[in-house]
Amino acid sequence: MPFYVSPEQAMRDKADYARRGIARGRSCVTLQYAGGILMVTPNASSALHKISELYDRIAFAAVGRFTEYEALRKAGVTYADLTGYQFDRTDVSVRSIANYYAQNLDQIFTQSLKPYEVEIVVAEVGTQPDNDQIYRITYDGSVSDEPGFVAFGGQADQVADVLKERFSDGMSLTEALSAALAALAAPSSGSSGSSSSASGNNGQPAELTAAELEVAVLDRARAHRTFRRLRGARLEELLAESREASSSSGSESGSGSSGSGSGSSKSGSSGSSGSGSSGSSGSGSSSRRSSGSGNSGGEPPTGPSAGGSDGIPKSGK
Repeated sequence: MPFYVSPEQAMRDKADYARRGIARGRSCVTLQYAGGILMVTPNASSALHKISELYDRIAFAAVGRFTEYEALRKAGVTYADLTGYQFDRTDVSVRSIANYYAQNLDQIFTQSLKPYEVEIVVAEVGTQPDNDQIYRITYDGSVSDEPGFVAFGGQADQVADVLKERFSDGMSLTEALSAALAALAAPSSGSSGSSSSASGNNGQPAELTAAELEVAVLDRARAHRTFRRLRGARLEELLAESREASSSSGSESGSGSSGSGSGSSKSGSSGSSGSGSSGSSGSGSSSRRSSGSGNSGGEPPTGPSAGGSDGIPKSGK
């Protein structure tokens, strides 16, 4: 005769199974910046995308089992297209798509023997930053509104902690990418005393290259289809600028603390020749910092024009 399992135990077992499957993957980050919404995830494959377009101003990102979230992505595209065809394109909203995904995942979780090992984020860019919407849908159909940013999949807690410290309203695209890279590197930097710290937890390297990243944006400036992938030369340029900005901010904070220390020593030992030499060296370093900071200009263009191809930087601009 079959064994009896209480409904509470069955649901706990399903939830544990789904969480373990999702945690085996790599984390994904979605965050707002001044020009729209940025999505970043480590992904070395050029064919199996974690980030995709759903509709004109709506994007989709997922972690977990590829075959399962790819089926959900196609279902979401079909739902959005049918809704826009039957009614109007403006009637397609990210909230309705999030509810559609929640209903399907809830039904699968409660009625199927095996739950989906997926976690989904759908985002819609508005005409103003206050109108941006980001929704997170978990394996059991739970929906949460995530203002500003969200990290999911893998070691999402560690990634979210770093992202919370570095996120701020009105960031440029370079600053947002720098914050995302620092957050995704958090699990590898947090592993101490192991020989695998160079490669990081879950296979995440300490410094991700353009070939190991999948990056896309919802560009607020575009009128119709706002989704665009960042890759190739354009992504290399953004990575270099974000890491340069991150290193310069770190050096400025370090030199600021050393400058305050030299000031206190100079006040304590007034009239000594050593304080004069330290003052001259401090002024020289500050001049070098000011000349180095002058090299960083404004935010680069967010990519090629509507008729161009992704990954090719604009020339002469």
